[in-house]
Amino acid sequence: MPKSNHLTLQSSNPQSPKHVAIIMDGNGRWAQARGLPRTAGHKQGAEAARKVVKSAVDLGVEYLTLFGFSSENWSRPESEIKDLMNLLRYYLRGETAELHRNGVRLKVIGDRSALADDIVKLIENAEELTVGNDKITVVIALNYGGRQDIVSAVHALMREHGEVSKLELESLLPQYLSTKDIPDPDLMIRTSGETRISNFLLWECAYTEFVFTDTLWPDFGFGDLEQAIEDFAGRDRRYGGVKSSKV
Repeated sequence: MPKSNHLTLQSSNPQSPKHVAIIMDGNGRWAQARGLPRTAGHKQGAEAARKVVKSAVDLGVEYLTLFGFSSENWSRPESEIKDLMNLLRYYLRGETAELHRNGVRLKVIGDRSALADDIVKLIENAEELTVGNDKITVVIALNYGGRQDIVSAVHALMREHGEVSKLELESLLPQYLSTKDIPDPDLMIRTSGETRISNFLLWECAYTEFVFTDTLWPDFGFGDLEQAIEDFAGRDRRYGGVKSSKV
């Protein structure tokens, strides 16, 4: 889809989100509606993710976080998990060089201990190769859960600092989350008509704006992202304060 005239203005608008997070939902339903195996939906979903990275760059987004695989997804059928992990391998091998050429920095958050050794190595290689890129930072959440991340952060904090006050805990905790080097999301999008955040970035989303769309993730494209950003730009973000009267 070509850029609209509005888009050119939108990308430089201070109300545009610096960080967009997306819960990519609906791959299975997309495949089912077409009489295809769920694997086909995941493949199409991976292609949608690749295109959305480019769209995010075009729209001026600086950070894009994609919920790729949650800590709860291990309960899915073994065959589906195997297909998802093979798809992850395929894209890490095939897309990392292209991401690097396009100035994309790749970062993965989540517990890597349950991932296969070769996948962890591919992740480490991709992060190392792209660490100096600054066009956009793409964060992939793999084996990630918001509650688990907070618990791990508290444990790490207490090991280093011992007992702390409530105020100190709130101040120090973000430094121990897996997102410690990433700004909190300004906008979170969930596709497929679901209206929950499914244990994703729980601490980080305290003041995030949400957009829920009925579009299934494999069909999500430039226009959908642009529309969500336009919606975001029209919102009044007061962070608990009171909007001042115009003089």
